[in-house]
Amino acid sequence: MAYSMSDLKKGLKVEIEGVPYKIVEYQHVKPGKGAAFVRVKMKSFFDGRVLEKTFHAGDKCEEPNLQEKSMQYLYHDGDHFQFMDVESYEQIALSDEQVGDVAKWMTDGMTVSILFHNNKAISVDVPQVVELKITETPPNFKGDTSSGSKKPATLETGAVIQIPYHVLEGDVVRVNTELGEYIEKVK
Repeated sequence: MAYSMSDLKKGLKVEIEGVPYKIVEYQHVKPGKGAAFVRVKMKSFFDGRVLEKTFHAGDKCEEPNLQEKSMQYLYHDGDHFQFMDVESYEQIALSDEQVGDVAKWMTDGMTVSILFHNNKAISVDVPQVVELKITETPPNFKGDTSSGSKKPATLETGAVIQIPYHVLEGDVVRVNTELGEYIEKVK
């Protein structure tokens, strides 16, 4: 199916010259003179680059062939991340570049969402909120009770976040993976 100028909106996935993009910004412009047009910013699923493009009446772009699968993260073998399809038990390997920054939130056995373009894996998404154990953080000192201050903490995956002083090494915390921020301590 081809999308026309009037179909475009924020969040829509489109394909231009064989590359799938997600529209991240959308602006409909109606100048005083001339025909209306749409200006969009699109982020590539392949390399994350942002492209600005203007669509006029009559311009078309294709709908990409995208499928999303739930897969289980198994382990990292040094070169690749190994994932298993939870329905067919088929395994795939993705490089560090394909997985990207979300690797710092993944633990063995975690269910993730993998996006496929023409049956080729192109990106990995983790849940928005994950629970991770703190492996290293400085000890508390008497008087460290001010409500606004924070200290760094290293999580079991190697990610470093800022946490309140009352949270200690060995505690499990909920983390927002989109913002990379502490949410709360798990009871």
